[in-house]
Amino acid sequence: MTEQQPYRVVSRHPGFELRRYPAHLVAEMQIQASFTRAPIEAFRPLAAYIGGANRARHPIGTGTSAASTVGGAEKIAMTVPVVQVEGEWPGAYLIQFVMPATFTTATLPEPVDARVRIREVPAQLAAATRFSGRWTEQAFSQKATMLGRSVTAAGLQPTGAIRYARFDPPWKPWFLRRNEVVLPVVD
Repeated sequence: MTEQQPYRVVSRHPGFELRRYPAHLVAEMQIQASFTRAPIEAFRPLAAYIGGANRARHPIGTGTSAASTVGGAEKIAMTVPVVQVEGEWPGAYLIQFVMPATFTTATLPEPVDARVRIREVPAQLAAATRFSGRWTEQAFSQKATMLGRSVTAAGLQPTGAIRYARFDPPWKPWFLRRNEVVLPVVD
């Protein structure tokens, strides 16, 4: 069982939902790789972080309900979605694990791997479209293009990078997978 990142649906429009996302924490890695390879390469270090490759910031035995502490390391519950965002340079992507809502910057343990970074994402208004299917660059790109057009047609102004969100494990049949494309808009 995994926790899902919270949001509130503000309104529904042709082709998307307008959502309000609260501020939240992510563990992220920037990867120089293809769209398809980036999440594969980032998965192991990010999964290791939530699996205990971290420096627990509190004494053993005082963990939150979203974590368990063993030997000074803290296991963090898995949260969905896993997010992919274009990085700071061409061919780079940020792969993000959304952290459970029970954590704050003061309570989330520090990663052991220096490539894993913890960051707070501010609250934002965003348009989102959901679809099922394979995790291909083409599928996400087509949905992103359609979302951008729908957002503009609704009179909204995009304000940030598109996020590609995956909700299911790779062994789930492709036709049952939940995927989303999320585009921040001006509030």
